[in-house]
Amino acid sequence: MKKLLLVAAALLATALPVSAQKLVIKGSDTLGAKLVPMLAEEYKARNPGVSFEIAAEGSTTGIAAITDGTAQIGMSSRRAKTIEISAARAKGVTMKPTIVAYDGVAVIVNQNNALNALTKSQVEKIFTGDITDWSEIGGSPGRISIYTRNTSSGTYSDFKELAMKKRDYAGSAQKLAGNEQIVAEVAKNPNGIGYVGLAYLKEPGIRVVAIDGHSPTKEAVLAKNYPYARPTFYYTNGDPAGEAAKFIQFTLGEEGQKIAEKIGFVPLK
Repeated sequence: MKKLLLVAAALLATALPVSAQKLVIKGSDTLGAKLVPMLAEEYKARNPGVSFEIAAEGSTTGIAAITDGTAQIGMSSRRAKTIEISAARAKGVTMKPTIVAYDGVAVIVNQNNALNALTKSQVEKIFTGDITDWSEIGGSPGRISIYTRNTSSGTYSDFKELAMKKRDYAGSAQKLAGNEQIVAEVAKNPNGIGYVGLAYLKEPGIRVVAIDGHSPTKEAVLAKNYPYARPTFYYTNGDPAGEAAKFIQFTLGEEGQKIAEKIGFVPLK
């Protein structure tokens, strides 16, 4: 009987992963809605003992998760703020950024909007509420409906800095949880305008607007000719270790960067 129990235990042990690992990744919707889940699937195919928990609720939540120790990797479409770095340091956490890929914040309008170009000044005035009707900039009459990300989003903060001279959004702006929601609202509203990451430019019902003559192409983002270009980040507590380090290395490697480019990001190389 004892011998049978030992054999059963041995068989059970061989049926289970030898070193099951769980990677918790939290933060940016820009990274976490499409790119990181696809990277995770490819990584799991090569490492069957690894599982993932991915929560894409905004860059602020990713940085907070590293500070609180509730994730091994924090996704962010913006750099950590000085106050966030200080708060982390007070808890003995060192915020280490790793650039994942490059992105551009594209301004989108409804596909039936006749305007195909805006100036940086016009974008600023639209999103801050100084311009409220399309007729003020040569479009068909109609009150402009502004769609933005919510305040936990890194894109929300980046757009304020890149496009609005850090001014506040118009009081009428509608805050949404993710890129997909902004696309959906602009696609069904002829007077809508919003902004999304490069991974969402081919969605139906929208059109990308050139800014000062530059469209958010790969070449324009790399050359920094497109005014709303930016890097995206993984944050870790100091140098990553273990499975987190391996996953980051996979992201930055040839296969990971091909996936990033396929989705719409601009790869590092």
